Amino acid sequence: MEHGRTVLTEAVRKVQLLKIDGYCATSVMKHSDYIKSKWNVDGHEWEVRIHPNYYNNNNHWDPWMAVKLILHGEPRRNKLKVNLSCRLVDTSHRLDPSAEKSLSHVFPSCDGCTVAVMSRDIIPSSGYVVNDSLTVQCTITVLKELADIEVPANTEAPPLPPSDLERHFGELWQGQRGADVTFVLDTRERFLAHKAILAARSPVFMAEFFGGMNEKSSQSVRIEDMEASVFKAPELNEELEVAMAMAQHLLAAADRYGLDRLKLMCETKLAGGISIDTVATTLALAEQHNCSLLKTKCVDFIARSPETLDAVLATEGYNHLVESCPLVLTELLRAAHGRRI
Repeated sequence: MEHGRTVLTEAVRKVQLLKIDGYCATSVMKHSDYIKSKWNVDGHEWEVRIHPNYYNNNNHWDPWMAVKLILHGEPRRNKLKVNLSCRLVDTSHRLDPSAEKSLSHVFPSCDGCTVAVMSRDIIPSSGYVVNDSLTVQCTITVLKELADIEVPANTEAPPLPPSDLERHFGELWQGQRGADVTFVLDTRERFLAHKAILAARSPVFMAEFFGGMNEKSSQSVRIEDMEASVFKAPELNEELEVAMAMAQHLLAAADRYGLDRLKLMCETKLAGGISIDTVATTLALAEQHNCSLLKTKCVDFIARSPETLDAVLATEGYNHLVESCPLVLTELLRAAHGRRI
């Protein structure tokens, strides 16, 4: 559907490169001295004045290369809105242009507007002086307001229905139409799937199916150490105990197949259900699968009080933590010691 667009203003723009040959000689020019260039933009006569040694109001001791814009004659309309933009350029294209400095102004004005481009002290070492020549790119933009435009009332389009992409993928999975790979679990259960969809979701499957790994041309892939319920990845909306156990298995599977979003969902679920009985097991899981958020939550929970620490040490999960992840104990003890200080 094409959206309507109404233009309320127009801009007349002119860009010129102003080259100063013999730049070193400009060092003797005074604050009020300038090199001028005359322009015609939007039917107005403009004068662009380059001041090689301009002292701005902010710093009276540091001379700047500045550009001043003057309007000759009366503006053709009231409140003429103009923008002056300037930057140094390297005509040999070795350097990118300097940072653009700009100022908007409303004419008529006797003083015009002035843009400080770069400190005089920096210019010699900036690389923009080539063969004792310096080039300044100046852009004058004049804003033209159009006559009042009557915009017809919009006829609102009916709201779009929600995306049904998820439903279509679900039907594709359930119907198994066009499936080109079979996953075989330890329980001998089989699941048909589509290589292209799995590869788009998982970098591991992308490497297996379309990289240099063995499964590239295989029609069957064996999955070890994973239950069928985990492989099908149900929603985490069951009873807390069931969902927590499922989240643990799903986190391991998500880490295994590079499913970062699912992994983060499982981390969040587990972090919200930490208890005395589960925290040690969850900490071991976080350490094994590099889950920094979940690991921090577990350490903070255990170290929050001496009573909590003693209770966790008495759980069966702590014995599993000691056996599987002994290195994490150092961090745990350091955190507990810090809380006591």
